[in-house]
Amino acid sequence: MSKITRATQFGLSVAAAACLLSACSKQHPTATNPGGESTATGLAYNDDEGFQVEDYLEQPEGPNLILIEGGRTVLGSSEEDIIYSRDNLERTVTIPTFYMDQTEVANIHWLEYLFYVQRDSAEEVYTAALPDTTVWLSDLAYNDPYVDHYLRYPGFRYYPVVGVTWEQANDYCKWRTAVVNQKLAEDAGIEVPEGGGRIPLESGVVLPAYRLPSEAEWEYAAQALIGTQYGDENQTHKRIYPWDGHALRNPYGKQMGNFLANFKRGRGDYAGIAGKLNDGAMITDQIYAYPPNDFGLYNMAGNVNEWVYDVYRPLTFQQVSDFNPLRRDGYMDEADGYGKDDSYSLIDDHVRVYKGGSWKDVAYWLSPGTRRYLAEDSSTATIGFRCAMIRAGTNY
Repeated sequence: MSKITRATQFGLSVAAAACLLSACSKQHPTATNPGGESTATGLAYNDDEGFQVEDYLEQPEGPNLILIEGGRTVLGSSEEDIIYSRDNLERTVTIPTFYMDQTEVANIHWLEYLFYVQRDSAEEVYTAALPDTTVWLSDLAYNDPYVDHYLRYPGFRYYPVVGVTWEQANDYCKWRTAVVNQKLAEDAGIEVPEGGGRIPLESGVVLPAYRLPSEAEWEYAAQALIGTQYGDENQTHKRIYPWDGHALRNPYGKQMGNFLANFKRGRGDYAGIAGKLNDGAMITDQIYAYPPNDFGLYNMAGNVNEWVYDVYRPLTFQQVSDFNPLRRDGYMDEADGYGKDDSYSLIDDHVRVYKGGSWKDVAYWLSPGTRRYLAEDSSTATIGFRCAMIRAGTNY
């Protein structure tokens, strides 16, 4: 009995069996090894007048980005819903693999941005990029020094930038994409179009766009449920916060008893007592302060809240896709469905979600499933952001 005959006994067609045992046993072309000619036409690649296929190894590593392996998870609030919003009920979704900034964008990063915007753009563009440092002011508190010092004084270089609107954060992502890709292209010897035009994606040396993470991506990254599987398919537990356990203090080693995030401990208590300042920060803290979560991301709870891409709607959890969910506008949930007299009177298509809790928030808001919202042209001393990016060329 021939090998092909034996193979057909297992349900394969004669053609499939022959392919399996001969030509198909050879290495198929891949993105990194496409071969010298087209498998569709037989025409040669990279002839003088032919179709050009550039060398490609993998997506370049972008500065400050951490790879977040995607997968199935349960999004939604696992804390008691103390404000009765019922706007993030638990549901199962799948999040594709993506990248996220290891840290929040810091003052030094924003000052770098301002430098190049002022040098390369019109004055009104530079003015529009300035953070609102008056967010520190309070009629009944002496926070005045932060207005002049927090953004620009060298001691605050690696503290998270605040006073930036969602719109400003979005503009920063676009600028960062252009600058990083220009450098990658120059390093690879590719001629950059005059005036900063499009560098071909086909070159394989540039990155997809930096952008704000979706709410689902942000929440998934904050959960960081790595190493909590049972066997291959089951998660043994969830996390109230971006770390194991139900407590806010470190249970291990020399750091035992220290808080794991920068938050407001209670009414009037931002840091503890002199001589034993526990969380160590009365306002924000450095972007590398506190232990990272299991994905290697710093301050996914506390320090500052973070803008995400999504438009706010209270029913997002039951309307968006269960694969890579995102709400970009009021589709299926128009703003005019919410009256001025109810608790969602702020809702329209220019109101964005922010996540994570801040130095000024109590522990409740540190849980990844909690969510709040603010107009995209507004800013506060408690909201910053970090960037994200797709992982291109993978099926996960």
